[in-house]
Amino acid sequence: MPITPATATHSSSNGTAEAILLELVDEKGVTTGTAEKLAAHQPPGLLHRAFSVFLFDERGRLLLQQRALGKYHSPGVWSNTCCGHPYPGEAPFTAAARRTHEELGASPSLMAEAGTVRYNHPDPASGLVEQEYNHLFVGLVQAPLAPDPEEVGATAFVTAAELAERHARDPFSAWFMTVLDAARPAIRELTGASAGW
Repeated sequence: MPITPATATHSSSNGTAEAILLELVDEKGVTTGTAEKLAAHQPPGLLHRAFSVFLFDERGRLLLQQRALGKYHSPGVWSNTCCGHPYPGEAPFTAAARRTHEELGASPSLMAEAGTVRYNHPDPASGLVEQEYNHLFVGLVQAPLAPDPEEVGATAFVTAAELAERHARDPFSAWFMTVLDAARPAIRELTGASAGW
């Protein structure tokens, strides 16, 4: 099972524990160095590389995930299908596919790049800051889901209208609308105009 809390470590190839590092970038997305995961999210935040995935079913419904209550950052809120950070030197596309499978137990049957977006979103509940250069991906999921309960509290497929209703009543991640709006042109291309995205 993947370990993702900010203070966790992962095992290296020689079996020793290493801190989880994020790739720091400049305003153009050029790598400038690395920082430990929690340090990168401490105010005011260090600009780092991230990714956000939006997967849809054959009916054009978006797969949302509710972040597990044990997450160090934004626990219990709803967000896009999957989001995270590439390891230093890992291609964002590879990281997005890897984390989607690790978190949801299913791989995208199709996934395409959908641009990038730069944002700065403080999380009032935790005091952490998302200072991110985010690579966006859209695609399809057709396999049954098997979410990791340490990562995902719940999942839901929603239409555009259902998302608007849910967003008005349920807590969502601070970055959700920013990444969704940035991905909308690619989402419309994928789902078609009739889906309403």
